[in-house]
Amino acid sequence: MGKPLCVNVFISVDIEGITGLVSWSQCSRPDGGSYDYQFARRMMTHDVNAAIRGARAAGASRVVVKDSHGNSKNLLIEDLEPGVELISGHGSGRDGMMEGIDSSFDAAFLVGYHAGAGTAGGMMEHTYTGRSHRLFINDAEIAEMGLAAGTAGRYGVPLVFVSSDDKGCAEASALIPGITTVTTKFGFGRYMGRLLHPSETGPAIEAGAAAALRGLTAPWLPSEPCVVRLEVNRTEDADWAARIPGVRRLDGYSVEVSAETYEEAQSWAVVLLSVGALGPGSHD
Repeated sequence: MGKPLCVNVFISVDIEGITGLVSWSQCSRPDGGSYDYQFARRMMTHDVNAAIRGARAAGASRVVVKDSHGNSKNLLIEDLEPGVELISGHGSGRDGMMEGIDSSFDAAFLVGYHAGAGTAGGMMEHTYTGRSHRLFINDAEIAEMGLAAGTAGRYGVPLVFVSSDDKGCAEASALIPGITTVTTKFGFGRYMGRLLHPSETGPAIEAGAAAALRGLTAPWLPSEPCVVRLEVNRTEDADWAARIPGVRRLDGYSVEVSAETYEEAQSWAVVLLSVGALGPGSHD
């Protein structure tokens, strides 16, 4: 196999792009509202364990897993491959779905991620919330995978592997040419797709993860300074966002803000994506 190219791997895990899942009624959160949540949890573990095995096959000696879906308490540490470290729950950090990554890592994986809001045929496509439409940094449209890649890039860590549905894999490849992707299912629409069996996706993820560490790409990071622009799908969300000092209103659905660094731009993006939570009920 030769000398390993990588020793420290950071894996961020979402759920919408995981094997076997087609709707949020299966995989939203452990509050009793998702009838098939236990199945979703097993499949989430199945996919991330395959990525861990692949990383270790290529020489990784340390693997840190970040649970990044919903309340970030989906993965059970006892069900993960032995020897990994799990970041679970919510805290006060600023790196969101990549919380815990730093310059000590050699590569980053995104397992079970999904395509951005508005992607035709993307299964459970969205960008952070169901209220955002399109997010831009420096006129380049990005979504959750782009924000994750930029966070890794800030620390000099390349994003080298993504597993998702076919639309999410296409998004990753367009963002980072040469990235290794593994397709877990083929989207027919937001809540319908052609699913591959776990006996196929597991070995494919394992092989893809190993291959990704044998051909590292360069870190991805937008140029600085940055302009963040968000289009929402409810005007009241733009109303709320425009109240924040420094945020400019462009039209009924769009706001933008300038940032000196990508770190600042990323923080602004998350704030603007989250501001819709302030609006519901205010007009009742």
